[in-house]
Amino acid sequence: MPGIIVGIDGSAHSRRALEWAVDEAAIRHMPLTVLTVNQALASCWTGEPVSYSGDQELTKKVRQAAQEETDSVLKKTNENSRPPSVVVRAVAGLPAKELLNASGDADMVVVGARGADGVKRLLLGSVSVAVTHHARCPVVVIPAGNPQQAYVGP
Repeated sequence: MPGIIVGIDGSAHSRRALEWAVDEAAIRHMPLTVLTVNQALASCWTGEPVSYSGDQELTKKVRQAAQEETDSVLKKTNENSRPPSVVVRAVAGLPAKELLNASGDADMVVVGARGADGVKRLLLGSVSVAVTHHARCPVVVIPAGNPQQAYVGP
């Protein structure tokens, strides 16, 4: 999926990442994919996600919540300053792994970081760290405070 991919989880910091990604996709005239993950439990033995019977229904609910959040952000943008296309996808799995899988065809991945004080400010969340270190495209991490201070990775 070429274009910009933004990972969201319903938190305030991921909403800031979504807002930034909408603006950036519009400026670059690129499609935007909003990716949300119904977080699966990882197996203690393999580290791989474990599926349960209710996962499909939960994934549908997670996708609907992501669609509503995306629609809310798009309503606040000018019709002429929107990305050419916006697609909301939901998958079941491990967030970092799913974002890394999606990064293979992407032009950019955008994620939010949790805010913290002092030394913790230097640390990103585990998803942000994994994506910045292993993505196959440039990564932008939107900090909890001012989105203008975004970290742009390789």
